[in-house]
Amino acid sequence: MTANVGIIDRILRVIVGLALIALALGYIPGYQSVWGWVGVVPLVTGLFGTCPVYGLFGVNTCST
Repeated sequence: MTANVGIIDRILRVIVGLALIALALGYIPGYQSVWGWVGVVPLVTGLFGTCPVYGLFGVNTCST
């Protein structure tokens, strides 16, 4: 799998993923939700630098 996620996109994905996981774990009072586990998807795609959905649509935010 080739990298198709740029550095800014990766940083934003990791931040959003961690925030959603924090919601799922209840670190933010009053906002505990199972839907927060969706945060695993942007976290993993941000860490690995590849997004399967970008590949389907031919999007590439990586400069190299």
